[in-house]
Amino acid sequence: MITKCLFPVAGYGTRFLPATKAQPKEMLPILTKPLIQYGVEEALEAGMRNIAFVTGRSKRAIEDHFDITYELEDKISGTSKESHLDGIRELIDQCTFSYTRQIHMRGLGDAILTGETLIGDQPFGVILADDLCVGEPDNVMLQMTRIHAKYRCSIVAVEDVPIEEVDKYGIVKGQLLDDGCTRVERMVEKPAPKDAPSNLAVIGRYILTPDIFEIIRRTPPGKNGEIQLTDALQSQAANGNVIAYPFQGRRFDCGSIDGFVEATNFFFKRQKETR
Repeated sequence: MITKCLFPVAGYGTRFLPATKAQPKEMLPILTKPLIQYGVEEALEAGMRNIAFVTGRSKRAIEDHFDITYELEDKISGTSKESHLDGIRELIDQCTFSYTRQIHMRGLGDAILTGETLIGDQPFGVILADDLCVGEPDNVMLQMTRIHAKYRCSIVAVEDVPIEEVDKYGIVKGQLLDDGCTRVERMVEKPAPKDAPSNLAVIGRYILTPDIFEIIRRTPPGKNGEIQLTDALQSQAANGNVIAYPFQGRRFDCGSIDGFVEATNFFFKRQKETR
């Protein structure tokens, strides 16, 4: 059973300036809940109770969110507002949280490597909180744990994207398997549309095997001079050890303004329908 999930949260969130000048993009709310809380809830539902954050400067709000706020809780104790904290209290009670800092922003691969000290020698989940996923019927990370149990290798969640948008993603191509998954043979980080091997894009959900750390250490800088997780996964894929899983559900790219608004509208509509 996979018990640990890593959250790389050190990025600057420049697409949301000035809102992210003094607060983490992961704390931007969809309705009344920050993006990072949706991600941790997904991890917990998948059985991952050990939550590891790779943070950076100006990210203290994330640590404070997953902690008790005595003054606030005393102020609203016994009022109707107290129930608004039920969800975050459940996470605090059921999860353990650990933190380490990524000193320099050198790409997702470097962020994953920075988290090695919190993960150790075991398979682990990775959630990028600005990809907000709604799984059907189970959440995406829970779906992926089942795929990992079947193949016992690294798993990446994928979806088809318009060909003109492939330069925003890691793109994969490989052998289609009987269950709809793909055994990855080739991975390319943010290719130009004319160079893309397919339009099958990796989104912000991974299950990685622990050998990925040593592979990242040997991986030279790639696109934009950063250590790309895609390049490290290509090394695993060369040995047949990466499976691309077309998850069941819907993803909102909340790292973009359009996706953030779309997610807000979706959850607002769903909230009204369940009242």
